Amino acid sequence: MASLRRAHVGAGILSFLLVLVIAVGARAEVRLDITRGRVEPMPIAVTLFPGDNDQTKQMGKDISAVITADLERSGLFKPLDPKGFLQDLTSLEVQPRFADWRTLSAQALVQGMVDIQPNGQPRVAFRLWDVYGAQQMVGQAYVTQPENWRRVAHIIADAIYTAVTGETGYFDTRIVYIAESGPALKRIKRLAIMDQDGANHRFLTDGANLVLTPRFSPTLQEITYLSYFRNVPRVYLFNIDTGKQEVLGDFPGMTYAPRFSPDGNKVVFAMAADGNSDIYEMDLRTRASKRMTNHPAIDTSPSFSPKSDQVVFESDRGGSQQIYVMNADGSNQTRISFAKGKYGTPVWSPRGDLIAFTKQSEGNFYIGVMKPDGSGERLLAQGFLVEAPTWSPNGRVLEYFAQSPNGGRTRLYSIDLTGYNQREIVTPGDASDPAWSPLIP
Repeated sequence: MASLRRAHVGAGILSFLLVLVIAVGARAEVRLDITRGRVEPMPIAVTLFPGDNDQTKQMGKDISAVITADLERSGLFKPLDPKGFLQDLTSLEVQPRFADWRTLSAQALVQGMVDIQPNGQPRVAFRLWDVYGAQQMVGQAYVTQPENWRRVAHIIADAIYTAVTGETGYFDTRIVYIAESGPALKRIKRLAIMDQDGANHRFLTDGANLVLTPRFSPTLQEITYLSYFRNVPRVYLFNIDTGKQEVLGDFPGMTYAPRFSPDGNKVVFAMAADGNSDIYEMDLRTRASKRMTNHPAIDTSPSFSPKSDQVVFESDRGGSQQIYVMNADGSNQTRISFAKGKYGTPVWSPRGDLIAFTKQSEGNFYIGVMKPDGSGERLLAQGFLVEAPTWSPNGRVLEYFAQSPNGGRTRLYSIDLTGYNQREIVTPGDASDPAWSPLIP
């Protein structure tokens, strides 16, 4: 990723891009309450960002398109067709004629522009307006390198999402997943990474060794995953920037199902040895490991709570595959799933309020959520084979993979917590085991 600079007014230089705040008026009233379940998409007008030369004009057009696509894909916004716009906003100095935008039923309006600074870097600026309140909700400008225009678009979409919903956005993120190809009996599986909208796709491994279950570190620089290097299944760490891979410790048995702690300092995983599978933890700073469960059943798929004080995992110790929660020291191991069916691959929401899971019941597969005490179970998605839920960093959207019947294609999908707005995430080929990154710093 190219180097950028970021600074907020009143703060020191951070990294990535320079952000300037455009004056904001009184707080507007446009707001979507996404905590109440399904909501009607808000009509929003995203205008073309004009430029001062051919390069900036094309960049402005592309940025407007990405912002529109991000907002539409969330299911919370209904971008209006630009062909019906009654006003041409040629610069940020042109004030919106709010009556014209009300005629189109737009509740919010995005206005922007792109120009070139004296140092040759493009400056992308935008304003978000409350159309009925005739007030600016947020306004910012970003100075960056030309190649980072797409990321600026995602950041603007996040700012709009936050201003309207009051929740943190999730568009400036990436997805790591397993790219699959080849015949069923000789399947090639590679680590791949892309932006959350499928752009900037690239492979991280060459497919020489089978890889499974990639998971992002909160620092974004590392991925942990299972690799069958030289046909020996082990948990590995992969540095995205350098491409360096290293095995996670020298353990006597197969290690698998890894996941980072919220602070990125630990990895929790399962190890199978002597016909048994238990949960272990390794401190990446000291490389010290400890055993968290000690049971003759199969314990696997651990996931930390956001505060790192608890771990959710799956176990068949009760006679079938179910979900359990324990304290981070391994104490108080308690079953929380009791409805009909088998439960697996639990993942704690980054908000801490829900646990996502996979469920199998009467031949059907589901992606669902429940509260950490097991109450409030809701099934969000159903399919022939749906697996591996992963949370958006704001805890409002889940991504997973689904396989078509009879060994058909495998694809990535997203769905929000209402159980609506299911979307396919386009990938070059078959895809499985997705993992959503935190917001890019």
